[in-house]
Amino acid sequence: MRKILIVDDEPNIVMTLEYAFKKKNFEVYIARDGSEALEILKTKTPNVILLDIMMPEVDGYQTIELIKKNKALKNTKVIFLSAKSKSSDVEKGLQLGADKYFTKPFSIRKIVNEVEELIH
Repeated sequence: MRKILIVDDEPNIVMTLEYAFKKKNFEVYIARDGSEALEILKTKTPNVILLDIMMPEVDGYQTIELIKKNKALKNTKVIFLSAKSKSSDVEKGLQLGADKYFTKPFSIRKIVNEVEELIH
């Protein structure tokens, strides 16, 4: 089964994405910040991680740096979903190893389609 980890501190975004991916038969894991995500990643290996940047505790930039150091996650795709929309923010996200970068607000359908394309 395809697995996805959604890392965001906004409950409405998490619930909407969770619903959309469960409808597409994904196993969905949820984390509210980077430290929670890193805990989940100790025991789960998702195909894709949807990662917010501005979160309490450990932010998305710190989280992706730790994900990229983990050899067990080398095939896991990372997509940033962030309100940070300046080109320098997007550039930084991609330089840190993100496969895609979407700015909020975003189309749920587009995110689902992009995820499915990335893992095929």
